[in-house]
Amino acid sequence: MTRFEFHPVRNPTVRMNGVCPYFTMYPLRFPFARLGSVKRGTRVLDPFCGRGTTNFAARLHGLASAGLDSNPVAAAVAQAKLVSASVKEVMAACRRALRTGGRAAPDGDFWQRCYHEATLSEICALRGFFLKRAELSAAEVMLRAVVLGILHGPRSKGEPTYLSNQMPRTYATKPASAVRFWQKREMEPEYVDVLGAVKRRAEYLLAKLPEGTEGEVRLADSRVPASYEGLGEFDLVITSPPYLGMRTYWPDQWLRNWFLGGPEQVEYARPEQITTQDAEPFCADLASVWRACAGACTRDARLIIRFGALPSYGTEPSALIKRTLALADCGWEIRTIKRAGAASQGRRQADQFQTKQSEAIEEVDVYCQLAH
Repeated sequence: MTRFEFHPVRNPTVRMNGVCPYFTMYPLRFPFARLGSVKRGTRVLDPFCGRGTTNFAARLHGLASAGLDSNPVAAAVAQAKLVSASVKEVMAACRRALRTGGRAAPDGDFWQRCYHEATLSEICALRGFFLKRAELSAAEVMLRAVVLGILHGPRSKGEPTYLSNQMPRTYATKPASAVRFWQKREMEPEYVDVLGAVKRRAEYLLAKLPEGTEGEVRLADSRVPASYEGLGEFDLVITSPPYLGMRTYWPDQWLRNWFLGGPEQVEYARPEQITTQDAEPFCADLASVWRACAGACTRDARLIIRFGALPSYGTEPSALIKRTLALADCGWEIRTIKRAGAASQGRRQADQFQTKQSEAIEEVDVYCQLAH
């Protein structure tokens, strides 16, 4: 069997997995390997799909999949992993959006320093276009994800890749901190042609898309059984839920959330988000997800969970995930727990939000089966 190549330069079919840099992802290798031995026709579910890594892995294997996530940015990115569109179609959609979208731009020091006035006008045209659309075509879904991916990031020496002044590409700096950074370094935003930046990025990402498969990603609360209605039944659940103590999922994506219709300022929490600050509600929330998943699965379905912990919370991942499954009390029985290595060995969730280095906690892969 030929070894699968995960490097995006050497294997263009995996490039779409990197359409939008996003913290707390788990590596494509993980779901791809788990799906390598399943039978044809297996239907895959990820109730914490994030940027759609499990769904993309299922697509690479020609398997049907569904994903749920309560973060609009995650859902928008993951939805693009399941559609097919050519560069020509994406560019046609971009030109149409720039012509017909609204152009009202936010005001304030941050916005004036983050984007060139003309670039911000074009971004707002795209934003207005998407907000007016009740339903998006495949090309528009792809375009939206491409723009989310280039909305902010570092400056480059050649043709610009990102639309903003200097900023991280995986998360958006808070406005006051960003302004101080730019002022101190006397950095002014440069004009970036949105159409040109989209074209360059689309040509790279869409050079060789994998074959399309049946799939759907929903912006929904995975704790609620109704969120799964109409998706059909699933044979395998592969997921990596948020870890206890992680609190930056929402505010770190505030600028991308603005592009999708959110406020012009940072929001720090939303009720549809899993509770991550206190152990009791956190476990109760995860238990609700496991129950809802069980209701959407076939008899003898399997559940695979990649899970870890933040060093600052002093929790042991295996014990915590066992507790959530016991609370669910819906038939998920643990078959085995395997060591997955320390977070510092592979850019996992647990090392994404540490302000200083601490001893890594080993993550685990928990394998369960549904026993009715």
